[in-house]
Amino acid sequence: MLRPILVATVALLAACAPRTSAPPSSAAFSFALIGDAPYGTRDEGPFARILERIGGDPAIRVVLHAGDIKASSEPCSDELLRRRLAQFQVVRTALVYTPGDNEWTDCHRTAAGGFHPLERLATLRRFAYPDPHRSFGRQPLALESQADCPGQAEFVENARFTYERVVFVTLHVTGSNNGLEPWRSTARRADSPGTGQMDAFKQREAANLAWLVAAFDHAHAGDAIAIVILLHANPRFELPPGDGRRAGFEALIGELSRLAAEFRRPVLLLHGDGHVFFVDRPLAGSSPPAPNLRRVQTFGYPWMGWIRIDVDAARDDVFRIESGAQNDVIGG
Repeated sequence: MLRPILVATVALLAACAPRTSAPPSSAAFSFALIGDAPYGTRDEGPFARILERIGGDPAIRVVLHAGDIKASSEPCSDELLRRRLAQFQVVRTALVYTPGDNEWTDCHRTAAGGFHPLERLATLRRFAYPDPHRSFGRQPLALESQADCPGQAEFVENARFTYERVVFVTLHVTGSNNGLEPWRSTARRADSPGTGQMDAFKQREAANLAWLVAAFDHAHAGDAIAIVILLHANPRFELPPGDGRRAGFEALIGELSRLAAEFRRPVLLLHGDGHVFFVDRPLAGSSPPAPNLRRVQTFGYPWMGWIRIDVDAARDDVFRIESGAQNDVIGG
């Protein structure tokens, strides 16, 4: 018998079959990765300057933000969320954003205001994705959204687009063990719903896995040269299977290993969460092995930098990864 999560995944895949079309061109281009910023009012100015510097690079076609637009100790207020999201609109090009844990699942903490996480998630979705088919930025991209899949209307944050035969997909995977860190019953609103923490996690996990599989199917159908996956959390690849500290990522790691190994072409996994820039191949020794998957963790507070990623189909590995200029790293 299939587990309930797999039944949900299969049903969603059937509803969201990949679209086929003639392969587009594959000209060289670049995109930028940022995340875990700004982490306070004093960081808003430097963050705006980072966006200006990225916008000043004519090769950059899109900016990807890996989540955490506030510090965990800042209040999860409507005003703060609106102000930070508004900063995304000034970037010269398009900006695609996936949520971090600080925006909702950690809002139960006293320092963050003692909100109910699911109430904050509903608010974040309303503020950040009023039109799930349109990115942020002054030159917004048209996006495909998981919200278009039957029964998945709430997952407005999971998006997909294709640029020069590279498929980009966002997954709502957060820190705090992907939202499994226990929520304290300190929600200050009397009308807050029951926690429903595990049910919410299982529903989001099923949606993420289905959307990931659909992205690889889409890449196969469109003869994509590579796939870029954007999420917030560091999935803790270094921990052994069964370690409770990566319980929220076990299913994701298994699917990533399987799908990347079958795809064989370059796969780039981008995330924040750890705040230190590095690049590795975390699934090279997995079963099945997927040495074609590279992982990039971006800068984060107290460093505010950006990663430039050049894309060239003429390269065997397609992607060239480099940090922004040293004077773009602020703090320390």
